[in-house]
Amino acid sequence: MTTATATPRTCPAEAAESSPPRPPTAQLLPRGGGNCPAVKVLPSYDYTVSVIVVSFNTRDVLRDCIQSILAECDQMPAAFTAEILVVDNASTDGSMEMVEREFGSSPFPVRIIQSPVNLGFAEANNLALELARGRYLVLLNSDALFHSGALRLAIQHMDANTTAGVGGARLVGLHGEWQPSARAFPTLWHVFVVFSGLASRFPKSRIFGAFDRTWASPDFQAEVDWVPGAFSIMRREALVKTGLFDPQFFLYSEEVDLCRRMKAMGFRVLYWPDVVVTHIGGESGRQLTTLKFSDTESQIVLWRMRSTLLYFRKHHGFQVWGIRRLEDAMHALRWVRNRFSKDAARRHRAEEAKLFLALMGQAWRETKGGRVSPPRPW
Repeated sequence: MTTATATPRTCPAEAAESSPPRPPTAQLLPRGGGNCPAVKVLPSYDYTVSVIVVSFNTRDVLRDCIQSILAECDQMPAAFTAEILVVDNASTDGSMEMVEREFGSSPFPVRIIQSPVNLGFAEANNLALELARGRYLVLLNSDALFHSGALRLAIQHMDANTTAGVGGARLVGLHGEWQPSARAFPTLWHVFVVFSGLASRFPKSRIFGAFDRTWASPDFQAEVDWVPGAFSIMRREALVKTGLFDPQFFLYSEEVDLCRRMKAMGFRVLYWPDVVVTHIGGESGRQLTTLKFSDTESQIVLWRMRSTLLYFRKHHGFQVWGIRRLEDAMHALRWVRNRFSKDAARRHRAEEAKLFLALMGQAWRETKGGRVSPPRPW
């Protein structure tokens, strides 16, 4: 068991000189945002795979996650080697003490990288990606669990598809419920059909169900635009050419941006239905039953809005204005339709819409219309 303390880097580029020096054996690897300095990645590998898990106060599910990784590693051929890198985003629940205590003598090395602050998903994964020594790089949410054979199949698929830069799995909930596992790049049209309800009303339509690919059978392999970050396997060579996650995305849109850059460099993004991963987070998000919108949920919505604005400004320029106006219009219409209803649930929807309007205005101001990322942690 090894533990390292991470020093958060600063961005944008004018603060680059404050970054700590990197080992001389590393090679330069560009950042994804274009505004941040190059970082460095180890040029060779010592393991078949590096499995990276980012954790923030997820002690109990993190234990299950690591156990599922080790169970997969135990099933691999004798020549297989692996390392597990756990990045701790300043947890206060004893997560890292649990990892040291319970997995310190694992037959596959478990390395801990501790950050004094919550860096978010993108930058926390970048810390591990710089240190990872695997031929393939697997990202797994701390609330995600491998099904039997999933890791072996993912590696086999990457070996067989040499032009694949990123591969994704079939994500399911705790009881096997389908979760969106392969998606299209977001556009103004996709945002409209999702917010208007057309996507859920006509899921089998190629027009209205395009964003989550609900029109397609989840039982067939496909080349797609992007796969969710709950699980992904990446080719080291593709990452070297494309660069790491863009750290301006604290949470949400970072995997969309990376897959977009991967495809721009000529690599494919593939979805494999036989690689199955249980994603508890997606399941728990559907179990919210209280009418009152909590502060935590408001914060998550704000993060989503910030990242959406940053993404559209980066990849679509002036269309970011369209996203702002479209979301404002949809929330305003929802508020007007429900505010005077006698039904408590509908009045709640009106209050929620009013809150969303305020949050979008806040996100717009804080990102300066998608031009800057607010200081971390968000």
